[in-house]
Amino acid sequence: MSDETFDPKMNPTEPLRRALGDRYLTYALSTIMHRALPDARDGLKPVHRRILYAMRELKLASKGGFRKSAKISGDVMGNYHPHGDAAIYDAMARLAQDFNVRYPLVDGQGNFGNIDGDNPAAARYTEARMTAAAEALLEGLNENAVDYRENYDGTLEEPVVLPAAFPNLLANGSSGIAVGMATNIPPHNLEELIGACLHLIKAPNARDETILEYIPGPDFPTGGVIVEPPENIAEAYRTGKGGFRLRCKYEVEDLGRGQWQVVITEIPYQVPKSRLIEKLAEVIELKKVPILADVRDESADDIRIILEPKSKNVDVEVLMGMLYRNTDLEVRFSLNMNVLIDGLTPKVCSLKEVLRAFLDHRRDVLIRRSQHRMEKIDHRLEVLEGFIIAFLNLDRVIDIIRYDDSPKTALMAEDWGKTHVRAMDEADYVSPVAGGEMGLTETQAEAILNMRLRSLRRLEEIELVKERDALMLERAGLEDLLDSDDLQWKTVADQLRETRKQFGSSFDGGKRRTTFAEAGVIEDVPLEAMIDKEPVTVVCSKMGWIRAMTGHIDLTRELKFKDGDEGRFIFHAQTTDRLLVFGSNGRFYTVGASTLPGGRGMGEPLRLMVDLPNEAEIVALFIHKPGNKLLVASSAGDGFVVPEADVIAQTRAGKQVLNVKGEVRAKVCADVKGDHIACVGENRKVLLFPLDELPEMGRGKGVRLQKYKDGGLSDATTFTLEEGLSWLDPAGRTRTETELGEWTAKRAGAGRMAPRGFPRDNTFT
Repeated sequence: MSDETFDPKMNPTEPLRRALGDRYLTYALSTIMHRALPDARDGLKPVHRRILYAMRELKLASKGGFRKSAKISGDVMGNYHPHGDAAIYDAMARLAQDFNVRYPLVDGQGNFGNIDGDNPAAARYTEARMTAAAEALLEGLNENAVDYRENYDGTLEEPVVLPAAFPNLLANGSSGIAVGMATNIPPHNLEELIGACLHLIKAPNARDETILEYIPGPDFPTGGVIVEPPENIAEAYRTGKGGFRLRCKYEVEDLGRGQWQVVITEIPYQVPKSRLIEKLAEVIELKKVPILADVRDESADDIRIILEPKSKNVDVEVLMGMLYRNTDLEVRFSLNMNVLIDGLTPKVCSLKEVLRAFLDHRRDVLIRRSQHRMEKIDHRLEVLEGFIIAFLNLDRVIDIIRYDDSPKTALMAEDWGKTHVRAMDEADYVSPVAGGEMGLTETQAEAILNMRLRSLRRLEEIELVKERDALMLERAGLEDLLDSDDLQWKTVADQLRETRKQFGSSFDGGKRRTTFAEAGVIEDVPLEAMIDKEPVTVVCSKMGWIRAMTGHIDLTRELKFKDGDEGRFIFHAQTTDRLLVFGSNGRFYTVGASTLPGGRGMGEPLRLMVDLPNEAEIVALFIHKPGNKLLVASSAGDGFVVPEADVIAQTRAGKQVLNVKGEVRAKVCADVKGDHIACVGENRKVLLFPLDELPEMGRGKGVRLQKYKDGGLSDATTFTLEEGLSWLDPAGRTRTETELGEWTAKRAGAGRMAPRGFPRDNTFT
């Protein structure tokens, strides 16, 4: 499609590239501002703000009755958020989940999901109302605390932001994915947040390190233990990006007689308990943590996951260290403090910047509420002055109302400052409106006409004067407040202290739940530390069926194999040993002796345990010896020396060590012992050369060991030249040749015919 292709509704002169770009930018901005990123001031996204506002309109107070969730989500969708009731209900349900939200904003009645990961019941089965924390976020909406805007169809109005009595963004956290950006903010403790806010009010230029003295880190609703180093936490809060390592909390329960078990009482944030149990069971099944015997879930209202060790001699720290590596008992919570500043600008903020945005918002709310209160006071004072004039001139007012055809106009036209002034019993009282030349305003006249007859009592006149004086005093205080920055910040601080009293550590669930600890070093635990050491005899047949027989049996004993099969490898080992398998494809595979099938029956094919191709043969099978070196060579006569530590494979796929192509196959894998190498080709020619002529490599094709005109390498071994070269003669006797001068030459030579009595199969063993 060319750039000039365009929709009839588009500007006919606008290229398609620009049209698509403009429309995608509009979509991206809509997603960023109206869906994914929270506002730094109240910490809410539009859907959550609309849910709370709709619940307020339905009068679902924290101490009132519940309403059906379907009714609430329906009102939100119909009035403010036309994006589907399922999405609205999911958002509302999350606000009610105390394992997801540190300070729940919705009080749910019914099944709102659980920590296992189960979904809430349908909206028609559950009921909800606001919590006290939600009411604190909404406090001041009736007092012009924030701006309003039209809803999606222009029939109603909704608040642009909530007044927010506490820093909800950090208290409850937030997460979301927009277009080209995302946010992920963990929950924090409210008392700590308010402490930091009060310090920022006293010292606006406080250092980031000082703020961390009040907020040491997140406070997750599910508890857990943060093991991130303090310097990393400080850097994350300073830049707005980072992460926190979070572990489960556990106890060791003594069962008597030396037996014990691990009881997990708190799991990491946002890890479904059912998925965690499944992962632990999988770890046991795959023997990734051999020292773990069983896992049980005994949870009720609290978390209680039981881990049984395989032996009472297991080290608890070793067990938990292995589980941290292999399961979600340790997770990393990423921090990305990307928020909307003033509801408009996306920005990755530091902890200090987010707190400052909240405090500035609280000051704006205070100023707007004070101005609104002053307007109310001014209106009430105007009415009170009219009432006082009416009481001081009650007879004249009654006459006007009784006889005048237009009492409102007459009341406004009368000069109340010159005539009809009635003296009060209190001789020292002079009304401020009784001595001047003035009439009543329209508002005052309307109020007098609407006044109830029962209010025409002398006592009421005194009460009006008291109310007027109190309002005048309050107005003077508000004027002082609006004229003084220091007084404004002092009032904001006082409001925050009141909020801290309500939701701080004395509040139910207000105490810090997440603790801190040092992670320590999770070292690589040797297999023998996790498995009981027991003797076994490893038996592998020519067709690749392997088994481990209990104990060290006689290696010459006759064993049973499948029809057409026979024994090939048999040796003594321990259950803690690791076995190395070298295939003709040049790959090494690693198998744990403890994972081999038992000696009853014929065992199992080795190819089921590792990914050894069907066309590849087993060249060697032996016990891994740390620090040992191996000679590997191909049928083409190429080879090298490789440290045994470099051939250990971590996966079933094995590790490619000797590179072979085409018809070439891996042929030799032998321990390096001595100072010389002996090679024999299929042409029965033998070549000896010093070991130091062969390179040591981790992987490759290697270098030429021996040159052939026809055929290839048959066998190779290492030996000590002074001790001579040994082999088995046709009669099965060991023969040693010490005079080896005529076969010794440089590497890659053709060699000479083998000595008399050399085996006909051209092998040294």
